[in-house]
Amino acid sequence: MSHKHFIIHKPYGYLSQFIYEMKRTKKLLGELYDFPEGTMAIGRLDEDSEGLLLLTTDGMMSEIVRSKKVEKEYWAQVDGIITQKAVEQLQEGVIIGFKGTKYKTKKCLAKLIENPNFPLRSQKIRDDRHGPTSWVSMTLTEGKFRQIRKMTSAVGFPTLRLVRIRVGNIHLGTLQSGEVQEVENIIEII
Repeated sequence: MSHKHFIIHKPYGYLSQFIYEMKRTKKLLGELYDFPEGTMAIGRLDEDSEGLLLLTTDGMMSEIVRSKKVEKEYWAQVDGIITQKAVEQLQEGVIIGFKGTKYKTKKCLAKLIENPNFPLRSQKIRDDRHGPTSWVSMTLTEGKFRQIRKMTSAVGFPTLRLVRIRVGNIHLGTLQSGEVQEVENIIEII
């Protein structure tokens, strides 16, 4: 059987899945493209997050990518002007809640970045009357539930918008929100 692999720019408001067992009010990835049967996400982005998501029909591929501790880079718009001290705390790891216990995140790459001027998302973040915002880039090899959001909150700068821009060597690039691109082999380009 020949497997299919895709990269997608997951829009805000979509779940990183194809089936939702609860009351059906959620938007699912299958609404964006006619994916072949058995397509699954490699990793996830929560409903409020956007950006690069890898999809495959090969379950082994998913396991390989997740087991390799592949770098994932996120750009987070945070509430307030994030300080260098807060960025350094993110780099060293911070204590977050995970599965009912305290967890210290692994060291990561974190740095201030200029506003990337992403297109407006479907739901407005807020306007400037609520105070300034800033952007930080964070690169991790782990991926706990809502980890970036928990990390920026732990240093006093809650995340307002979160966009994954890179997984390994695969970049979001010019892929527009909701756009899907079929690729030959994910493992070769990671």
